[in-house]
Amino acid sequence: MSTSSDQIRNIAVTGHGSTGKTTFVEQILFLGGQIPKPETVESGKTVTDFTEEESNRKISIHTALAHLQWKGRKINLLDTPGSGDFVGEVISALRVSESAILMVAAEAGVQIGTVQTWRRLRQRSTPTLVFINKMDKEHADFAKSVNDLKENLQANFVPVSIPVGAGASFKGVVDLIDQKAYTAQEGAKKPAGSEIPAEMAAEAEEYRQALIEAAAEGDDALMEKYFESETLSTEEIGAGLAKALAAGKVIPVFCGSALLNSGVFSLLDAVADLCPSPLGRKEPLQTTDGEQTFQEISPEGSPSCFVFKTSVEQFSGKLSYVKVITGTVSGDGELVNVREKQKEKISKVYTCLGKKLDETDGIPAGDLGVLTKVDSAATNDTLCGADLNLTYLPLQLPQPVHAVAINAAAKKDEDKLNQFLQRAAEEDMTFQLNYNTETKETVISGMGELHLDIILEKIRSQAKIDMQTRVPKVAYRETIRAASGAEYQHKKQTGGHGQYAKVVLEIQPLPRGEDFKFVNGIVGGRISKGYIPGVEKGILEGMESGILAGYPVVDLEAKVVDGKEHPVDSSELAFKLASRGALRASLEKADPVLLEPVMNLTVFVEDQYLGDVLSDLSSRRGKVLGQEAVGGGIQDVKAQVPQSELLRYSIDLRSITSGTAGFEIEFSHYSPITGKVAEQVMTAAKAQQEQSEG
Repeated sequence: MSTSSDQIRNIAVTGHGSTGKTTFVEQILFLGGQIPKPETVESGKTVTDFTEEESNRKISIHTALAHLQWKGRKINLLDTPGSGDFVGEVISALRVSESAILMVAAEAGVQIGTVQTWRRLRQRSTPTLVFINKMDKEHADFAKSVNDLKENLQANFVPVSIPVGAGASFKGVVDLIDQKAYTAQEGAKKPAGSEIPAEMAAEAEEYRQALIEAAAEGDDALMEKYFESETLSTEEIGAGLAKALAAGKVIPVFCGSALLNSGVFSLLDAVADLCPSPLGRKEPLQTTDGEQTFQEISPEGSPSCFVFKTSVEQFSGKLSYVKVITGTVSGDGELVNVREKQKEKISKVYTCLGKKLDETDGIPAGDLGVLTKVDSAATNDTLCGADLNLTYLPLQLPQPVHAVAINAAAKKDEDKLNQFLQRAAEEDMTFQLNYNTETKETVISGMGELHLDIILEKIRSQAKIDMQTRVPKVAYRETIRAASGAEYQHKKQTGGHGQYAKVVLEIQPLPRGEDFKFVNGIVGGRISKGYIPGVEKGILEGMESGILAGYPVVDLEAKVVDGKEHPVDSSELAFKLASRGALRASLEKADPVLLEPVMNLTVFVEDQYLGDVLSDLSSRRGKVLGQEAVGGGIQDVKAQVPQSELLRYSIDLRSITSGTAGFEIEFSHYSPITGKVAEQVMTAAKAQQEQSEG
């Protein structure tokens, strides 16, 4: 049954790891009649943790899609992982959601994952509901959690439900909108409402007044009425909250226990009543001129959709998860893959409930669904009607932070291993596969050790391949710090034509990052124009291997100023060889120096571990640029650190901070190294060269 765009609600369920997101989604699907009973994560049978690796590890690894009907709405839920190793899955879910539920554990309050998710939600201006979960756990504290949110995330968090008791004495919740208490009833589809306990009446009224004030802020007319009568009706509270939520003025806060199915009902009602539909929302387009343009989500016009996730299943083949932006994507239709400029037959379209696919007639604008066997489609692709000329903006994903070099233990398995690695990279955009031509290594990189371990474990299981991993080599560079010059004569006499060329070269350093500049300074035809390309090629080939440790030479200007040729024996090859010799002789006199890659590093760390992290960065030759409190007792530390010191940082940081910290990394620049560090690099390079020659 197709649903109109204005009745669709797309919600990402997000938060720090182990806050109960999957259990919460399981209860919602039970309430919506999609499953006969809610399963626990420990059982390995939940709808949204359905892969073998998720069942085995008892954690969410992939964003999973599910849906239900509630109060006439179609609600699409995207259950996201909590671990920072799978942040790409969270980003793809937020991209296709008009609102989000931020899960917070009542006994822990704001955690690093809460802060990082909150920052992403604010960047996208995503209307957000908060569910303070696990009110039945020891040390659960609702008021403290709400204050934690207010102090550390700096927004207007307003309770819509409050708990009846906490920890072992937790009994249920009070819904402040309909003014009823709902006792926790595990397994009940609709909890029975009752009067608010007398001992909570005053507290509930105080919270309700704050809720009414927040709802009034959402609409000028409601604000006037509130000033006149000092109250609002239930319907007016809902209307005001919906507007305030959409404008980002209010963050409604709910509470309960997902495991006991307590408080979930109230939040599900709020999703249907308060959260915005996708209709009219603006989807960003890819542009070439830097001007950001948008396409409104609309059921009108030709179909177009964005591929936000790709999965390759053993029996179903390639699954392309899409959000439809315009028109309706139907089975037996045809769409163009804009990137490939290729027409694709769409045979069937599906709705999705975890791993279960149900065929449907069409996916309307704003809805989420699955296309099968669209061979050319990949994550970030735009699929649209032939009459449309647009490309939706790709996912803005962070750079991988952890890398290993990899090879098959048996040479005969190399091709097979590469095929499986390529498939993994197609499914997961934060997993990258590269062959480094400098270091002659296949390098895989991802968002952490756990991220790579899970991918490799899956490949071992499916492909039955033994593989070896190690710390990857660093791609150093060489450059010069002084101007110099040299001449070189290449002369070789054999039977028949010989080889002759003489080149006089001057070199000087260029600013960092400018790579190479070639200048033809020949006057008077000392070297014929036809041989000049050979001179430049020789210099470039010579720069591929420097004189210190054999690393590529960069940031150098080479000027050919003189030379000599022979009417018979000269050739482009001879001038290429002479230029290479002149360059090498020039480099020896130009104060050569090694360069190492330096990375921009951002670490999110709890206050208690800040000193340890700063001390560790200092030991890694890091330069701390600054630190800033970002809420939740968490510091944002920015530093620049040599790449060679960060090859195992994801593992070491986990050890230093008991697994609580997170970090982001990107390339910054190349910087000179001298002394003991440079000697170690050169010694290692020489040993490697001797080994390869031996």
